[in-house]
Amino acid sequence: MAAQQPPPRRPVTDRREDGTLRIRPGVYLLGQEASPQFHRPILVRVIRELTERQPPYGWTWVNCYQLDTHGDAAEKRQLFVMPEGMRPVHVPPVPYAARRRPARAAR
Repeated sequence: MAAQQPPPRRPVTDRREDGTLRIRPGVYLLGQEASPQFHRPILVRVIRELTERQPPYGWTWVNCYQLDTHGDAAEKRQLFVMPEGMRPVHVPPVPYAARRRPARAAR
């Protein structure tokens, strides 16, 4: 019996009819390739691309959360970026302390 092939991964981005990249939700590393404002790279979780805005060719607006060193959302932002410079990143989930229910008193 032949081993099943895993389903192909969906691309993080794809192109519009005009050739510009479309941004999908996910975690990205933004450096100076994405915008000159990021002289110190930041990690963001993109919520959605703001397609109703009309940026110059090769640029786009995104709604996102800037992530802290633990991968938690620290600040909600709207950023003006070049999709070509956004680097997708796999961030594993952060294991939080297990929550236990308090013991019920005996009746």
